[in-house]
Amino acid sequence: MTARIVVAGVGSGVGKTLLTAGLIGALRRRGLAVQPFKCGPDYIDPGWLGAAAGRPCRNLDAWMLGDTAMRESFARGCVGADLAVVEGVMGLFDGARFDDDAGSTAAIAATLAAPVLLIIDISGSARSAAAIAFGFARFDSRRPVAAVALNFAGSEGHARGCAAAIKTATGLPSLGWLPRKPSLSVPERHLGLELAAESGGRGATLAAAADAVAEAFDLDALLDVARSAPDLPPAAAPHDVPAADGGRPILALASDAAFSFYYQDDLDILAAMGARIVRFSPVAGDRLPKGTAAVFLGGGYPELFARQLAANHGLWQDLHDLHGLGAPILAECGGFMALTQALVDADGVRHDMAGLVPGTVRMTQRLAALGYRRATALVDTPLVRAGETLRGHEFHYSVWDCEGSAPAPVWFLRGNRDSDPTLEAGHAERGLVASYLHIPLAQRPELAARLVEQMRDVDRRRRRASTTEGSAPELAEQALS
Repeated sequence: MTARIVVAGVGSGVGKTLLTAGLIGALRRRGLAVQPFKCGPDYIDPGWLGAAAGRPCRNLDAWMLGDTAMRESFARGCVGADLAVVEGVMGLFDGARFDDDAGSTAAIAATLAAPVLLIIDISGSARSAAAIAFGFARFDSRRPVAAVALNFAGSEGHARGCAAAIKTATGLPSLGWLPRKPSLSVPERHLGLELAAESGGRGATLAAAADAVAEAFDLDALLDVARSAPDLPPAAAPHDVPAADGGRPILALASDAAFSFYYQDDLDILAAMGARIVRFSPVAGDRLPKGTAAVFLGGGYPELFARQLAANHGLWQDLHDLHGLGAPILAECGGFMALTQALVDADGVRHDMAGLVPGTVRMTQRLAALGYRRATALVDTPLVRAGETLRGHEFHYSVWDCEGSAPAPVWFLRGNRDSDPTLEAGHAERGLVASYLHIPLAQRPELAARLVEQMRDVDRRRRRASTTEGSAPELAEQALS
């Protein structure tokens, strides 16, 4: 099994992402193939880690996937890698609840039998850093910390002094440190860090992080820690489904600066089940690829590109035509926003959208929703049948105003605690499934299998219609029968 290490923090804001990216970059310079992972439901940090590694970052989420599916995801991602570097989420022990560490970085590290490198923010502290390390090292004997790394140091002397105090108090080695400097930072905005793909200084930032790690970290010691991880039992990987008659149906994937929030596992599983994924850019004015059998509009920042999206009338017409055929259209969060009647941006400007979902979405100054969700389907959809449940998450700065409209809710949602309130959410009609909910398909392989089979049905009906000179209305009638 691939050598592995989990980079955890004492909390959010300690610089996990850039330090992890720096480690990945420095290790790549040694000729190692490094596979990045990110704990928890996150789309932005993985972009930076993937850019540093030169291969897609994958998410590990025990609460949404369960331990078995998570280990399988880890095993798939590690194929061809010398080393896996896993960035944690929030603080080491922060998970789905306050009373245990389920879903936390610590729990994920335990499931993967991976040693933990704990990042401590030492700005404004000296010997107190040792007290913090002591607490994390002794908090739970089942979740040991292997070593520490120090971030935001005022000087080399400051870092060495804190490292010595930590060693005396805990016995833990310090594998390195990073200073606080402008070149080792990434701009932030709502939802998190600036996207790596659109950051003009991405290359310089990642190079600076790799330089700093190479200079101030003991990479040989870090590799020794990573290689100390025991072997894991082999995990099953999804098998490719042979192409059916007519080949692989086309799944059109919205892919640009407005729609970029996708889990790599989802795309891999859909492809393994037989879908041919073709990317297109709504922001650039692209229409649906010829022969599209389903569309996936993921999350992102449609509010920042609302003017360009509103001008893409051809795409809106294509989506309406495809919807008339009953073809699957999956829209999550940002994709859901783009399918409503209009989007009102942060300046109060209204932009007409696709109009497949009733109502209007409006940007807010405050976080509107954040957290895990348990979802029960209220109707049959391309993914689940009515009454079936799955797990997902929400994170958005907009609200959906459908007052006076007639939405057909798709989900009955509850948070991860039984005491959390419940509500109906989203909109479903024919093959359309649109809501703020992000759904990782890796939690149940049959989700992707159902979707691809319905895509094949769309292609079969198209072929029959072309053979019998059927029209679009006839296809729509067949879809609803």
